[in-house]
Amino acid sequence: MIQLIYLFSLMIIISLIIALITRFFKQPLIIAYIITGVLIASLSTFSTTNTEIFSLFSQFGVTFLLFIVGLSLNPKILKQVGKISLLAGVLQIVFTFILAFFLSIKLGFGNIPSIYIASALTFSSTIIVTKILSDKQEIDSLYGKISIGILILQDLVVLLLLIIIPNLKNINQSSFFSIEFIFLILALFIFIILMSIYILPRLTKFVAKNQELLFLFSVAWCFLLVSIFYKLGLGMEMGALLAGISLSISPYHVEISSKVRPLRDFFLIIFFISLGLQLNNLNLAKIIFPAIIFSLFVIIFKLLITMGVLGLAGYTKKTSFFTGISLGQISEFSFIIAAIGLSLNQISPEISSMIILVGIITISISTYLMYFCNKIYNSIARPLGIFERKSIKEKKHEKKEYDYVLLGYNRTGFSLLKSLIKINNNFVVIDYDPDVVNRLKEKKISCIYGDAADVEMLNEINIAKAKLIVSTIPETDSTILIIDRIKQENKEAIIIVTARQINEALKFYKLGADYVILPHFLGGEHTAELIEKARTNKKEYEKEKIKQIKELKERLLEGHEHPFVERD
Repeated sequence: MIQLIYLFSLMIIISLIIALITRFFKQPLIIAYIITGVLIASLSTFSTTNTEIFSLFSQFGVTFLLFIVGLSLNPKILKQVGKISLLAGVLQIVFTFILAFFLSIKLGFGNIPSIYIASALTFSSTIIVTKILSDKQEIDSLYGKISIGILILQDLVVLLLLIIIPNLKNINQSSFFSIEFIFLILALFIFIILMSIYILPRLTKFVAKNQELLFLFSVAWCFLLVSIFYKLGLGMEMGALLAGISLSISPYHVEISSKVRPLRDFFLIIFFISLGLQLNNLNLAKIIFPAIIFSLFVIIFKLLITMGVLGLAGYTKKTSFFTGISLGQISEFSFIIAAIGLSLNQISPEISSMIILVGIITISISTYLMYFCNKIYNSIARPLGIFERKSIKEKKHEKKEYDYVLLGYNRTGFSLLKSLIKINNNFVVIDYDPDVVNRLKEKKISCIYGDAADVEMLNEINIAKAKLIVSTIPETDSTILIIDRIKQENKEAIIIVTARQINEALKFYKLGADYVILPHFLGGEHTAELIEKARTNKKEYEKEKIKQIKELKERLLEGHEHPFVERD
C-alpha cells in the first residue's frame, strides 16, 4: 500500500512537470500524460499489481469520458448539423476506413487487426478540435460549424462500433445476428428511450434540489447502464455513452456534466498514463515505420477528402482547407478502441502501441496546423484552387465602393452595425457565416459572404475608397494581414481592429491601427460610466436595465451566446 501511494504521488508530480512543458509548446495535455506513463513504466518499483490497478482506474476514466460525451450529444443537435456536415462526414468515414483497411493489409496486418487500425484512424478528436476552436474563438465560423457537425456524426458512428468491435470474433456465428441478440439490443434501446422521456426528467427534477444528490444520481445511473451492458457482453463503453445521451435532454445536463468533469479529468489522466505504459519495453523500431505511414495518411488523406467534398459542394478552398486541417488527428476514442482490442486479445500490444504512437504524432502536428492555419493557407492558397469550383456559392457579389466596412458581424459587430445604420447608408458587412449573411439580407442590409483574413477576398473589396474599416476578428495573424492590406491600399482610412490581449493591442497600434477594441474591458468601462452618471438614482438603472433586456432578447434571436471555453 505504501509503495502504491508513493507511485501515485510520483505519477502526479511527473505528470504536472511534463504538463507544464507541454503547455509551453501549446500541445494538448493528453500527450503529457502518455509521456508520463512511459516514464513511470521505466521505474523498477512498477509491478504487475500496479498495472492491474492502473487498468481498473483507466476504465473509470473511459466511463466518465463517454458519459460526458453522451451528455453533449443532445438529439436536438442533429438538426443543426446540416446537410454538408452529414455528406462530408459520411464520405470521410467511409473512404478513410476503406483505404486505411487496405493500407493495413498492405503493410502486413491481419483482417481483424486491420479493422481495429482502420477504425482508430477514421475518427478525429472532438475534445481537441473543440478546445482549439474555442481558444481561437472560431466555433461560430463556417468551417467551425462544419467541423463540429462532422465530429458529432463521428461520435454517433463510434456508438455503433462499440457494439460491433467486441463481437468481431463472433461475426460469423449465427448468435451474433440471431433474433434473440437483435431483440435484446432493441429492448435495451426502448428501455433507455422510455426512461429518458418519462422517468428521468421527473427524477432529475426531484434530485436537482440538492446538488450532491444530483451528482450521486447521475453517477449511479451511469454505472447502472454500464453494469447491464457489461453483464450482457455488449461493452461497458456503450452503456456509459447511452447513459449520457439519455440525460442529455434533461435541463440539468450542464450541471451534471460540470459535476462529473473533475472525476473524468482525474481518471482520464490515469487512462492516458496507462496508454504510455504500453509503449515501454517495446521494440519501437518495429512500429515506428507503420506509425509514420499511418500518421501521414491521417493528416493528408483526411484533408484531401474533406477539401474534395466541400469543393464539389460549392464551398471556398479556404473553408475546405480549414475544415480538413481540423480533422487531421485521431480521436481519444481511437485509444479506447485500441484498449478494447487489447483486452479482448484481438490485437497485439505492438498494434495497440502503434495506434497510441500515431495519436501522439497526429495530435501534435494537427495542433500546430490548426493554430497556424492562416499563415499556412496564405502561403499555399494559389495551388489549392483545384479544390474550388468556378461557381462558388459562398462569395458571389458585385464590386461596389463603400464608405464604411464592417468585417465580422458577431457579438461586437451587432452593436457596431446599429451605429453604422444611424450615421451612414453606404456601408457593407462582411461575414464568414452564410446564415448571418442570409439574415442580414432579409433585413435589407448590404452584406457579403467572405473571410476578411483571406488575401484574395481583401483584393476583391474596393477598400481604396473606404473611409472607415472596422474588424471584429480577434485572431492575431488575421488582424495583422488586414492592417497591412489596408495600409497598402488606403493610407487615409481609419482602421479599427479587435484584440484579446493588451500586448496584442499595443502591437496593432504599432502596425498602424487607429483604435483597438478590447471586448473584455468594455463591460467594465461601460459600467463605470453608468455609475458616474446614475450614482444612486435607481430610476436611471431601471432605464438601463430595460434597454439591456431588449438588446439581450435581440441578441438571442440572432443566436448570440457568451463564449464558453472548457478549461484543461
